[in-house]
Amino acid sequence: MNDVKRYTFREKFSWALYDWANSVFATTVLAGFFPLFFKSYWAADLDDATSTAFLGSASSLAGFIIVLIAPYLGAMADLSRRKKSFLLIFALLGIISTSSLFFISFGYWQWSLIIFGLSTIGFSGANIFYDSLLIDVSTKEDRNYVSSMGFALGYLGGGILFLINVLMYLYPSYFYLESQTEGILYSFLSVGIWWAVFSIPLFLFVNQRKYKELTSYKNPLKDSFLRLISTFREIRKYKAVVIFLVAYWFYIDAIDTIVRMAVAYGTDLGFDSSQLIIALIFTQFIGFPATFAYGYLAEKFGLFNMLIVGILIYIFICIYSLFITSSFDFFILAGLVGLVQGGVQSVSRTIFSKLIPQEKATEFFGFYNLIGKSAVVVGPALVGWMAYIFNNPKAGIVSLLILFIPGILILFYVPRTNLDRN
Repeated sequence: MNDVKRYTFREKFSWALYDWANSVFATTVLAGFFPLFFKSYWAADLDDATSTAFLGSASSLAGFIIVLIAPYLGAMADLSRRKKSFLLIFALLGIISTSSLFFISFGYWQWSLIIFGLSTIGFSGANIFYDSLLIDVSTKEDRNYVSSMGFALGYLGGGILFLINVLMYLYPSYFYLESQTEGILYSFLSVGIWWAVFSIPLFLFVNQRKYKELTSYKNPLKDSFLRLISTFREIRKYKAVVIFLVAYWFYIDAIDTIVRMAVAYGTDLGFDSSQLIIALIFTQFIGFPATFAYGYLAEKFGLFNMLIVGILIYIFICIYSLFITSSFDFFILAGLVGLVQGGVQSVSRTIFSKLIPQEKATEFFGFYNLIGKSAVVVGPALVGWMAYIFNNPKAGIVSLLILFIPGILILFYVPRTNLDRN
């Protein structure tokens, strides 16, 4: 039965707008200003090696905490109608922590890392419940469209505020600021405000419709843990889910590594930092229309087929990186990433949502996010060590083929029954 009309455009758009809201954290804080500002401002008294070690440790610890709690939180939320409540808790943690970076003074690197870790946990934890709400605003017929709209708005929103933040940094006097330092500090504050304001529609207009009533559970914490254990035992029954998650682990590790290592890669090749920032903005704004286009093509040619195409383009990116000789070449790579990154992420989320049992959506999306968060372990180390062994940063990027190729091959073993049916 076609029941697309049960969900209004207001519900779909309000859900997607949360991606617009929180993507500014990924662009301005994670990929943009925090790593650079931490080393030059809060940890200015530490040597480069030490500050880098502390920063990496904080990021890893935050990621490890999410890895531990993601499936548990999903199981707990699935027991009742609490997705939005959990989303609100983690979103507030991220919003308040990010905004608090504005108040941390020069040299207080310990506090900056603690707050950064909390904001990262808030950002990642909220995404577990945001992703799982996709099934509450869409059906299988239009789920790919709604998912694509979320990623597209995320690219646009993240790009717009990041562009403003870069201008605040480069031209602080135009914003009535006294220095570039103030420009970055106010950028962190602007991320918190933007995140909070544009999250409001989701909480007002999105309703959780699919859940299991909490009637026979006397101890939600204990029963959530038992449910989690049960999921580990039951997951072997969902062959398609297991195979897809294995493939997803490989290719999303490589994709996230490219995102996180791109600026460092460009720096190693001797490109100016301003050019790298412009390339990052370029990627964001290409990603907005490209994600919509990718969603359309996925509807026309099939979700699975377009996922394969996207990974093949990433394989080409790795090979092309061997021939980079100028900043223009780097911009070509940035453009290619912008063309496929949001599409691959969106299509992956849609495929997963169609493979899983709907009544366990949050619980299974906890595993999906668990895979995504734990994936960025092999990639960065692989890139770093290969670049070190061969004394060439290009060797590091091309080594990601070790992840992309198994990922694409395993995908062909995913049962495709009804997967691409609209």
